[in-house]
Amino acid sequence: MTASSTTVLAAAGGAGDHRTLIVTLFSVFVAVTLGITVWAGRQTKDATDFYAGGRSFTAFQNGLAISGDYMSAASFLGIAGAISLFGYDGFLYSIGFLVAWLVALLLVAEPLRNSGRFTMADVLAYRLKQRPVRTAAGTSTIVVSIFYLLAQMIGAGALVSLLLGASGEGSRRWIIVLVGLVMVLYVTIGGMKGTTWVQIVKAVLLILGTLLITFLVLTKFDWNVSTLLGRAAEESGKGRAFLEPGLQYGKDGTSKLNFVSLGIALVLGTAGLPHILIRFYTVPTAKAARKSVNWAIGIIGTFYLMTIALGFGAAALVGSKAITASDPSGNTAAPLLAQEVGGGSGSTGGAILLAVISAVAFATILAVVAGLTLASSASFAHDLWANVIRKGRTSEKEEVLTAKCAAVVIGGVAIGLSIFAHRLNAAAVVALAFAVAASANLPTILYSLFWKRFTTRGALWSIYGGLVSSVTLVIFSPVVSGNPKALFPGMSFDYFPLGNPGLVSIPLGFLLGWAGSLLSAPAPDQEQKYAELEVRSLTGYGAH
Repeated sequence: MTASSTTVLAAAGGAGDHRTLIVTLFSVFVAVTLGITVWAGRQTKDATDFYAGGRSFTAFQNGLAISGDYMSAASFLGIAGAISLFGYDGFLYSIGFLVAWLVALLLVAEPLRNSGRFTMADVLAYRLKQRPVRTAAGTSTIVVSIFYLLAQMIGAGALVSLLLGASGEGSRRWIIVLVGLVMVLYVTIGGMKGTTWVQIVKAVLLILGTLLITFLVLTKFDWNVSTLLGRAAEESGKGRAFLEPGLQYGKDGTSKLNFVSLGIALVLGTAGLPHILIRFYTVPTAKAARKSVNWAIGIIGTFYLMTIALGFGAAALVGSKAITASDPSGNTAAPLLAQEVGGGSGSTGGAILLAVISAVAFATILAVVAGLTLASSASFAHDLWANVIRKGRTSEKEEVLTAKCAAVVIGGVAIGLSIFAHRLNAAAVVALAFAVAASANLPTILYSLFWKRFTTRGALWSIYGGLVSSVTLVIFSPVVSGNPKALFPGMSFDYFPLGNPGLVSIPLGFLLGWAGSLLSAPAPDQEQKYAELEVRSLTGYGAH
């Protein structure tokens, strides 16, 4: 298939004569997930149900749900797009996202499940001053979640625009608004139970869909990966450089540093992501939390191996020109590949596979944004409202109602920011969320769990320092201004040269936590509190 014919395909959004079939299949998938949400919402009785799904999920179920939470639009759309445009360098995202789970498994999953109740702040507040620490942790959770939400909304805008054949920024903005409204419905109606079941269903569908595309791609090349890679390099227009390091990150010293910064953010960020951390509270025991991470690693690892076929298959069969014509950042590479291996533009098979894969991708987006919105709204209601503003004088019913109201507000903020961010690659925006999480949340969690001398001042310096430094560096980076693909392409205040702040902000978060603790006096009962937390985190004694 020629690049010019595929460009026409991309612009058309996938064969107008099959548009009714595409929209019908797509609508069925969305209706089913909404039905699951409504059903689960009826099972939600109290705060434990709303925040933690009643702690009723098995390790395997939670492993699937974690996979569903993690294999987001950035994974399915953004990574496939990055590989299809940048080859070897794009595959860094797959490796980084997968390796990150070892940090979560070895350092965070079990101690966090034993030590907290609903949120990250529960762990910190156990041995530190409750009100200032909960305020800082709640603020950080909301900021990280909004960054991550941006990536999902970007993917949704690109995906639905492709499906409906919509062109222009106006159409994409309305699509983002509609996605945001559905997202709020998922959280306010279903809570954690609804979100978890949607994530389980979506994870199964995503793995099956990816397996199908991988099978069809490899079949086209007689199961010869070398032939696939050779065709991908040829169609990319970059030749052998497409299969070697450096196409995106090896041009000069700055891009090499950006590569290191991105790698650090990807590997360390997962263990600080709020919507992943709250998943550890949905299982009954710490042992189940650890097993669920083992299941997640296996499922996620299988998926990321298949992104090789998605990305290089899109480069070989669709072509980089057609991919960028549909979406400059490559976010529609996987759906376009599905249509091509299904029979091509105008074929019934192509239309069906495009609809199915797009519906799965959209369910992916809805499930992830629901998880993110739930994490941030739960943090606001449980940490900021119940324990800081109301000082514990609140009922569970009031707390859950506050969480639902917060979901509406946070969803509105995410919609507003996403309208301007649609030019960015979804995987790149998620990497920014990872950097913020690793800068603000991870140092505080690790210090609180494993360092006896850690103080409230250290926690505040670490969270606010990591948060402010990472967000400030992002604002003054090439992601926001100074180039055609930036958030504000017409402006130029990109004084920080790296596209990801992790290389600077993550060490700074750890350093500030260490310095703040040494420059403040420990609390009188600090050793006793740490000993109690240590026993609880290692044995599960007293865990909720």
